[in-house]
Amino acid sequence: MADAILSGVAVEIIKKLGSGVLQETRLRWGVREELEKLRSKVSTIQAVLLDAEQQYSQSHQVKVWVDSLKEAFYDADDLLDEFSTDVLLKQMMTGNKMLKEVRLFFSSSNPFVYGLKMAHKIEKVRSKLDEIAEHKKFHLDKLPEKTFPMIGEREQTHSSLPQLVVGREDDEKKIIDFLLSSSHGENVSIISIVGIGGLGKTTLAQFAYNDETVKSNFDLKIWVCISENFDVKIIVEKILESLDGEKPKNLEMNTLKDLLHEKINGKKYLLVLDDLWNEDSEKWFHLKDLLVGGRRGSKIIVTTRLKNVAEMIGSTKTHDLQGLLVDDSWSLFANMAFKQGEVISLDHERIGKEIVAKCVGVPLAIRVIGRLLYFKNTIDEWQHFKEKELPNMNEEGNSIIQTLRLSYNHLPSHLKCCFVYCRLYPKDCRIYIPYLVDVWLAQGFIKSSNSEQSLQDKCLKYFKDLSWRSFFQEVEEDVLGNL
Repeated sequence: MADAILSGVAVEIIKKLGSGVLQETRLRWGVREELEKLRSKVSTIQAVLLDAEQQYSQSHQVKVWVDSLKEAFYDADDLLDEFSTDVLLKQMMTGNKMLKEVRLFFSSSNPFVYGLKMAHKIEKVRSKLDEIAEHKKFHLDKLPEKTFPMIGEREQTHSSLPQLVVGREDDEKKIIDFLLSSSHGENVSIISIVGIGGLGKTTLAQFAYNDETVKSNFDLKIWVCISENFDVKIIVEKILESLDGEKPKNLEMNTLKDLLHEKINGKKYLLVLDDLWNEDSEKWFHLKDLLVGGRRGSKIIVTTRLKNVAEMIGSTKTHDLQGLLVDDSWSLFANMAFKQGEVISLDHERIGKEIVAKCVGVPLAIRVIGRLLYFKNTIDEWQHFKEKELPNMNEEGNSIIQTLRLSYNHLPSHLKCCFVYCRLYPKDCRIYIPYLVDVWLAQGFIKSSNSEQSLQDKCLKYFKDLSWRSFFQEVEEDVLGNL
């Protein structure tokens, strides 16, 4: 994903070279020619970065070349920041007698000396870029930036939450029937939903969790996302946070245990433990011992990719989630790939069904590819995707990751930058969207040619577009529909 970051840095360098502050730098210290050469070199490289992005994951040579550009681009970006700071300091100190001695300290008081110093730094950065460019032993084309309609500019047929779900009625009924059933010999019974990534285990648990009949059958409902880090203390804290709406602060395990028992003992509860990977039985039974105080009829839903996890935790019932049936797969794909009410041509349907067959009933793969093809209208584009890009899905072990990577490769560069930044968040982290928007703005990721639209609104459109393409697992809305 370094390719997307690099494209964003190149854009920022070119913008800075055209800024008012740097224009003053050109005149004040006589380095106009050197800065113009730098701008020309960065522009030349940037022109082929879009092609480099497309080849980055397929060609080792391209990957090495792109990675080698990173340091040079960062050096150029840092240098321009340094020059801009010097100009602003000069402006700030002008006219202030108290700062006279400070002003004299800066070499900018001698334009000739400072200009030589600056020119040398610029020439060094440019020479490094020249050297890297000359080592490119492969061809890259100058490609136009692809444009994609943003979510706010097209029909809102697929973007509302919860996501469209098809073909899971029988699965949902089986889960709900278990939750409403009487005791199975213990106060707390466990049902595990098992299946590969992308099948919709979490979505199925959510539907059961939010069913009105289920809601009325339990005193307490608790949702906890576990993931790889199975830490009993953290899980208990999450359970208490789900119940109270506030996370316990710096409490010892014994205190947390007492608080948990105070909340659940004698109560009929429903607990969802989503995305369980732990295979350590000792850790599991340590947690289970803390949960036995619930009233008879309490239930736990566990979602996991691992069959042996379902067996280790002593599941009362295991529900093996399968791929969607052929008709359901096509129905989901058609909802993703075509506008509502659009007449589907026979050629689109034929190629679409061939593509869907390769998704083997995995809803996430169907949804991601369908949304990708939503932006490709011609038969030639669909045929090219089926023959040239789709086969790459199964080259590596994880076809879901390959599918998402395929969708990522088709993102415009500005959306790639925004998504790559989100990698700084740990897995299953809750992202506060207003904060993320502010960070994207601060990083300069946002492009806006519409003076009537605020940059914050543009940020939200970027986020919605990424969400619509399934790059975020879950998005919550408040009662007013705000993200």
